[in-house]
Amino acid sequence: MLHIKSSVPSSKIFSSSSKIEKILTFAAMEIVVSGIRSTGNLHLGNYYGAIQNFVKMQHEYNCFFFIADLHSLTTHPTPASLHTNVKSVLIEYLAAGIDPEKATIYVQSDVPEIAELYLYLNMNAYLGELERSTSFKDKVRANPENVNAGLLTYPVLMAADILIHKATKVPVGKDQEQHLEMARTFGNRFNRLYNNEYFPEPYAFNFSSNLVKIPGLDGKGKMGKSEGEGNAIFLGDAPEVIRKKVMRAVTDSGPTVENQQKPDEIQNLFDLMKVVSTQDTYDHFNNLYNTCQVRYGDLKKQLAEDMIIATAPIRDRINAIAADTDYLSKVAKMGAEKARESASRTISDVREIIGFRSF
Repeated sequence: MLHIKSSVPSSKIFSSSSKIEKILTFAAMEIVVSGIRSTGNLHLGNYYGAIQNFVKMQHEYNCFFFIADLHSLTTHPTPASLHTNVKSVLIEYLAAGIDPEKATIYVQSDVPEIAELYLYLNMNAYLGELERSTSFKDKVRANPENVNAGLLTYPVLMAADILIHKATKVPVGKDQEQHLEMARTFGNRFNRLYNNEYFPEPYAFNFSSNLVKIPGLDGKGKMGKSEGEGNAIFLGDAPEVIRKKVMRAVTDSGPTVENQQKPDEIQNLFDLMKVVSTQDTYDHFNNLYNTCQVRYGDLKKQLAEDMIIATAPIRDRINAIAADTDYLSKVAKMGAEKARESASRTISDVREIIGFRSF
């Protein structure tokens, strides 16, 4: 049994608390859905940009947080890497503080109703609108040898993820807003086609008014899994790994004029420091920069140590949770059951609306 802060011991998962009382409580809450692709470990950008808010919103909303392993199939992962990546995201969700008793954490492929709704929505998704998707065009340019149907219909599967729980709030970044708009389009199109106002309209949701954008270490943009190993600090990175990554971060030759504007690669380091360091630490190095006295080696060493301190509690929980396979199995099973309870109601209604009836 685990005794982990912000996580739930395995013995508590199947407690005897009233199921009816929980159902009534959840029914009164607005529904939030968010997923993350199972394509690698979670990093500081995931945590400070999203998961930290997930941990807070799980107390106020009926939250469904899923691991998008079906979406990851567009890149053809091996069976071994797919399983490992799904397990890693589940462990890190729990380690970051998402509580399986308060939120529904599940693996996308464990809920076959999603694939069924995906099929129905595809029947009314048109080639032209799918080809105009910005993400599809970006993927075609980046991987012209892998233009598969899954990439083309990616927004339809995302719509199914959202509509299957009739969610009204979806935490998304700017790069996903077009997909969310398409989800509204597909839901409204279904409603019009069958003359039934069944699906509510989902909208972008920012739980915190203070949105945190975490830059990468390469100085070129946001932290991301696809930007290269050295760009991101992962939640489970060992201290020595963090130090090596930060010390290799891109810098310049230093300021030559007092109070000069910081170039992007330097501003990125200060932005990271603003998140993980104390205000006094940030002010100290900012003053050194503004007076042309900064030594980037010292700045990087301090930043690395502050990152190690900031990630230590999560790293410890990752190691503890990863060692308890029974707990992970119970969490995944309970999440699948809770998600399917919601999804099966939707599919039953949708089948009835479409006209699929038993004789």
